[in-house]
Formats: sequence, C-alpha cells, structure tokens
Amino acid sequence: MRKIVFAAAATIGALSLAACSEATKDSAEQTAESAADDAAAAADAAGDAATDAAAAATDAAAEAGAAAEGAADTAAAAAEGAAAGASAAASEAAAE
Repeated sequence: MRKIVFAAAATIGALSLAACSEATKDSAEQTAESAADDAAAAADAAGDAATDAAAAATDAAAEAGAAAEGAADTAAAAAEGAAAGASAAASEAAAE
C-alpha cells in the first residue's frame, strides 16, 4: 500500500511539474516574441531617423550651394564694378 501511495504522489508531483514547465515555456515564448517585436519597432524607428537625417543633410547641402552661388555672383558683380570704376578713373587721369 505504501508503494502505491508513494507512486501516486510521485506521479502527481511529476504531472504538476510538467504543467508548471509548460506554463513557463509559454511565458518564455511570449517574452521572446515581445522582445522580437520591440527590436523590430526600434529598427524601424532607427531607419526612419536615418532617412530623416539624410533628407535634412540633403536640404542643408542644397541651401549651402545656393548661398555659395549667390555669394559668387555678388563677388563677381563687385569685381566688375571695381574694374569699371578703376577704368573710369584711369581714363580721367589720362585725360587730365
């Protein structure tokens, strides 16, 4: 009789452990899936941030190019004005 009670207790203990183990396994799977989802969301956010940064850099480069072109045009106009002034001054000096 003791052996039967001991065997029954051992069987019940093993079944309880198996049920607990299954619940732990399910919980671990859910945790892993959640972590994978979080990692995918973070990767998407990082990709979006990189795209936004690249667009901002492109815009800044275009603005800098336009500013440099404007400065070059202004410098060329100033040089032409200075040359015309110098030419006029030289003509006046030669006429006197």
